[in-house]
Amino acid sequence: MPRSPASHTMASHQPASLAENLQGSLFMLIATAGFTVNDLIVKSMSAVFPVGQTLFMRGCFATLAVLLLAVAQGQFRNAGQLKDRAVILRSIAEAIATIFFVTAVFNLPIANVSAIFQALPLALTLAAYFFLHEPIGPRRLIAILIGFAGVLLIVRPGLAGFSIYSLLVLGAVAASVVRDIITRSIPKSTPGLMISFTTAATVTVGGLVMSLFESWAPVQALDLAKLAATSVFLVVGYYFVVTAMRSGDIGFVSPFRYSVLLFSIGGGIAFFDEVPDRFTLAGSAIIVASGIYMLYRERVVHRQAITPPPIRS
Repeated sequence: MPRSPASHTMASHQPASLAENLQGSLFMLIATAGFTVNDLIVKSMSAVFPVGQTLFMRGCFATLAVLLLAVAQGQFRNAGQLKDRAVILRSIAEAIATIFFVTAVFNLPIANVSAIFQALPLALTLAAYFFLHEPIGPRRLIAILIGFAGVLLIVRPGLAGFSIYSLLVLGAVAASVVRDIITRSIPKSTPGLMISFTTAATVTVGGLVMSLFESWAPVQALDLAKLAATSVFLVVGYYFVVTAMRSGDIGFVSPFRYSVLLFSIGGGIAFFDEVPDRFTLAGSAIIVASGIYMLYRERVVHRQAITPPPIRS
């Protein structure tokens, strides 16, 4: 399922050591590798199963895994929180994002999907400005617009290389923005695994509904093993993202999340013979540069906010 960008919230704390930053960057590389392997396995399923059946079967494994973890940690003691309106709406947004994302993965080069989806942090910052009234300076606004220009370079609307499935990736970005905005309104007392369980279950139901309009393919034991493996790689990805951001400085560690593009390009070439064209490579570079500059400007603004003004005599 689509991943949230690493949080850009800058907490006031002592800077991490070089060893901690290197450890954090390694954890981020492991996380992005886990996400990429998940996407590659899902894409390989496109030759076997339709989208809905894939989502339903993978969702069963993911829902069961999250349920067992939540029960083991006693997070279902207040199961009534699952009825919270924000939790339900967030789950619906996640289901829409996942359906769009996986459908695009089935039909586009994986490097293209991954590159376009890297616009999520840019779109989320812009949405936070309009809907949450979070401040944004002209430099960051320009960086966002440049990043979106990189997206257009990959999508190429109206040109020969255009695919309607590219719009589904943009739809996944939009739904993910809605998901992350809604997440802000969920009470902090609501356990994370409960939210994850509701999300996984909703995505599974969405896959089941889609599968009712598809022709189900016969299931082999190896296919089930692959789908079960995707749940493992997703858990690895989510776990190491959190661990990475807690291990080192955000400014040092967060840019390493763009390594997912390198993994996606390499995986696409190695397993699907998908060689990205120059427009995709150029657009990817623009999106990454815009995202890293955005992160840099956020750190500058944060430092200015916490630095006391000079004392005048």
